[in-house]
Amino acid sequence: MRSLKFYISLFVATVTFASCKDTPKKADSTTSNATPTIDSTKITEKGVTKDAQEEAFELTEDNAIDFFYNYEKTLKSNKVKITTSLGSFTIELYENVPYHRANFIYLTENGYFDYTQFHRVVKNFIIQGGNSDDERTGKKRNDLGRYLLPPDTRKGHKHHRGTVSMPSSEMDNPHMLASPFEFFIVVTDPGSYHLDDEYTPFGRVIEGMDIVDKINNVPVEKGDWPLQNIYIQKAEVLE
Repeated sequence: MRSLKFYISLFVATVTFASCKDTPKKADSTTSNATPTIDSTKITEKGVTKDAQEEAFELTEDNAIDFFYNYEKTLKSNKVKITTSLGSFTIELYENVPYHRANFIYLTENGYFDYTQFHRVVKNFIIQGGNSDDERTGKKRNDLGRYLLPPDTRKGHKHHRGTVSMPSSEMDNPHMLASPFEFFIVVTDPGSYHLDDEYTPFGRVIEGMDIVDKINNVPVEKGDWPLQNIYIQKAEVLE
């Protein structure tokens, strides 16, 4: 007679064998029959990724001219209002200086000039704006890109009083390429014509020249930096 131990061993082996057989998994069945759903999280992530790529666009020496050539065609306004800590004035941009006009409006629409300063004031000559020692300004420049603009001095515009023009870059710059982030306004009466053919006039002050004069009359320290910070609180394109 076989022992009880033998039958117990046989029973355990049978159960173990049965448990090792392939059986349909409920999870697999559920997955194959599941109703397709939209993962809103992934859609959001894709949206963020696309936006991030668009925001990451940077202007360079290679793409700036083509970009502004096409961007200028979309513009419907040629006026920009500059509001400073001392008052506001309005600039009219020349349409026949397309790259500089497009650049100025592009920077305005992207909020670049907000919180920059009129950092250089030369008595009875010019006021120069678009720079700042604030870290925000440096970050904005880095985000926008590194590029210069070619001079455009043969469109018949002179450096009359109230003319808005673009300084050349302080970089190694034998061709007098313009620094796109800054601008200066002539306050000399009737004008500073020795600047003609050297710098690119791209607009003129049509309202608020008294504010420009007010800025030009603030006390300055060495290097023509105003003793009182003169902020551009907001720059906005007028429709």
